[in-house]
Amino acid sequence: MMDFCSSMLDDMDINTLIARRVRELRDAHGLSLEALAEASGVSRSNISLIERAQSSPTAAVLDKLATALGVTLASLFEARATPAEPPSPLARAATQAVWTDPASGYTRRSLSPALPSPIQLVEVHFPAGQRVAYETGARDTEIHQQIWLIEGAMEITAGDEHWRLEAGDCVAMRLDCPTVFRNPTRKPARYLVALSMAPRPSVRRSA
Repeated sequence: MMDFCSSMLDDMDINTLIARRVRELRDAHGLSLEALAEASGVSRSNISLIERAQSSPTAAVLDKLATALGVTLASLFEARATPAEPPSPLARAATQAVWTDPASGYTRRSLSPALPSPIQLVEVHFPAGQRVAYETGARDTEIHQQIWLIEGAMEITAGDEHWRLEAGDCVAMRLDCPTVFRNPTRKPARYLVALSMAPRPSVRRSA
């Protein structure tokens, strides 16, 4: 099993990475702090602290920001290549971003390389007895995910759907409704998340 503590990105580095990504995405959308706060439901002061790497935001807060910015949660942990350095198709284990939710203690490792791709891979370690709830809403980009449980058991709710996954099970869902992840057992769980993104088809209006 991969040792999550082996990553070169410590807590300070990961908060700096998140800070840079939130600023980049906010600037790309032309949003002020006030506009992002209104769209996400996260206070302006909290966003400001996050963008200055002076806060350790929870998974729920980051998901609110990701939803408002129209990206996946995994996108907030992407390391951008420098202009003089083309994005690499290889992501070494030692350089993959690892982040731990301060509220639940669940840990996620971003597996995907910097080379642009419609697919993102994330490995998650979920502690026993913990629960994480996301107020996920519809985005301009249509996002699908599949979750393959490697070890343990997980209960997942997406909107009105509910599943209990055992090792080897895989479930597919769209990220367009509130979602809850819960480990109801006394043992940690580990799973792989595969995300794919595509622009939502435009709806033609009749004249």
